[in-house]
Amino acid sequence: MKNLRKILALAVCLGIAGSLAACGATPAPAPSGDADKTYTVGIIQAVQHEALDAATQGFRDVLTEKLGDKVTFDEQNAQGDIPTNATIANGLVSANVDLILANATPSLQAAAAATGEIPVLGTSVTEYGVALNITDFSGTVGGNVSGTSDLAPLDQQAAMIQEIFPDAKNVGLLYCSAEPNSLYQVDTVKALLEDMGYTCTMYPFADSNDLAAIATTAVGASDVIYVPTDNTVASNTGIIDNICRPAGVPVMAGEKGICAGCGVVTLSIDYYDLGRATGEMAYKILTGEADISTMPIEYAPNFTKMYNAEICEALGITVPDDYTAIS
Repeated sequence: MKNLRKILALAVCLGIAGSLAACGATPAPAPSGDADKTYTVGIIQAVQHEALDAATQGFRDVLTEKLGDKVTFDEQNAQGDIPTNATIANGLVSANVDLILANATPSLQAAAAATGEIPVLGTSVTEYGVALNITDFSGTVGGNVSGTSDLAPLDQQAAMIQEIFPDAKNVGLLYCSAEPNSLYQVDTVKALLEDMGYTCTMYPFADSNDLAAIATTAVGASDVIYVPTDNTVASNTGIIDNICRPAGVPVMAGEKGICAGCGVVTLSIDYYDLGRATGEMAYKILTGEADISTMPIEYAPNFTKMYNAEICEALGITVPDDYTAIS
């Protein structure tokens, strides 16, 4: 019996020693549960146009590159109808998706109202404080919302108007009154231009139905038209171009897609890159690498002065050498 006890004691000691030795060795592989996890990501896009399409594509590309077939997308488009954003958002919440991408302000507002639990990332949203009615916004939304902003430096956009149109007197500010971030942009640009000596007049339109009438009024009283990053404008650039170009009134646009349709110059970000940045944020949230409640809003790092060669030629406008032609 004594010998048996000694043998058992020796075996226990050897087992403990082996366990201690293992502590200093290479860790055993982690359980495969997380590695096998799949994700469903909901996407709400407010309307279909070049800029928003590019942001959505960039977002999808990053997650597909990183997660492969472990991620699926439920992508829906509100087609410019604001109430439809809420319908889509509520449907995605009911489906219990893992994360929601809200592409543009109406989609962000709908998603944020629909859930306080599912992570919501915005993109192509100009100013989150304005969009979500946050007083004294400091750069981090908190809770279950974060994202990326498409805000270009508005002071530089105003300076471009002065650079290209130094002899202009009257600037018309054309924007959709249903988009709060459009009002934010034109308010800011108006103050900057008035400090430069321009006379500025606001021309808000409610939706695409009265855009032509308001644009015609604006053209009749303006030397230059400024249109901000505005989803309704972006979806109806042909209407604006058909009014402004024949009248010889140039349009300064808030972003590349609008400029390609009706503008002469812009200071724009790359929306595909913005979408990719949002996708990187989403990956960190889905995999637990980051807490959305502490993630500050990210901004595009690069802006490009661009011009629409066709419309510039038609209006006899020459731009400086540091402007890039929109291809």
